[in-house]
Amino acid sequence: MAPVTIKDVKKRYASVEVIHGVSFDIADGEFVILVGPSGCGKSTLLRMIAGLEEISSGTVAIGGKVVNDKPPKERDIAMVFQNYALYPHMNVADNMSFSLRLKGTPKPEIEAKVKRAASILALDKLLDRYPRQLSGGQRQRVAMGRAIVRDPQVFLFDEPLSNLDAKLRVQMRVEIKELHQRLKTTTIYVTHDQIEAMTMADKIVVMHDGIVEQIGAPLDLYDQPANLFVAGFIGSPAMNFIDGRLSLEGGAHFVTEDGLRLPLAGAPAEARDGQAVVYGIRPEHLALDPDGIGATVSVLEPTGSETQVFMKLGQTDIVGVFRERIAVPPGSTLGIRPDPATTHLFDKASGRRL
Repeated sequence: MAPVTIKDVKKRYASVEVIHGVSFDIADGEFVILVGPSGCGKSTLLRMIAGLEEISSGTVAIGGKVVNDKPPKERDIAMVFQNYALYPHMNVADNMSFSLRLKGTPKPEIEAKVKRAASILALDKLLDRYPRQLSGGQRQRVAMGRAIVRDPQVFLFDEPLSNLDAKLRVQMRVEIKELHQRLKTTTIYVTHDQIEAMTMADKIVVMHDGIVEQIGAPLDLYDQPANLFVAGFIGSPAMNFIDGRLSLEGGAHFVTEDGLRLPLAGAPAEARDGQAVVYGIRPEHLALDPDGIGATVSVLEPTGSETQVFMKLGQTDIVGVFRERIAVPPGSTLGIRPDPATTHLFDKASGRRL
């Protein structure tokens, strides 16, 4: 196990800079997830940590030692890829032990490490099978076992669940988290799925266009997003955004561009009357209220435990998530009430949360 320090790391391809001075620290034994949309630079950053991409400037340190000029095999890391990368002509045991055999590790030690990893991952009865005889989840566990036997300082995961179906992704999320809790190895995990990030991480690094937008614990990002991008990216369904202005007359409230008044718990200290702002409210923080603000129903999506309702509030499309079972035709009006304590205000010009 080891801490990892990323300091002012940049990546350029010819004259095009794609990573713009990223810096953050990962504590020893911490599970950190790099999350963001496709093209944000998260996989490129992970590959620079692994030594698979050259660092244009800045430093990466593992265990207190700068590793910029060290090849991947000397960084004491183990990487699990999206496509598993198993050798089809080798059985499970040989796939897991291959890197140890290359290093000339004694056979008894190899057998002990493979047996331990197989036990951790419930692969004991599959050691003689070949990859073609395994399910997607079993193949992913073999890839994880190959990383475990190396006993690295740092685990790197590059979107390892993308090729699995929805049910198996949930199962593997739990297995990877349990694995981390058992081994307590420093882990850096890349995904574009914010649900994976929220459910698995000790700390999330939100990236966008080659920069870090915000770093924090999952619930901190959910409750206190730094800007419009983080607010819209973290949470599913995404936060509702409504354009308008702040009014301080007769108590703080928000006025939409259609003239609707929406409640606020209070005005931010730095806000000013008439300021152009964006009002944010998460779908799950809307409640049904016959005396509330009227919204026109567009589509209902019942999921069993809850109902997602796509609506128009004035001219703005919004989504509500309700525990109640709702059966109304499109075009109907629902009374809704935002919870003032859970609303957010963002400066419209900068996108920063007020």
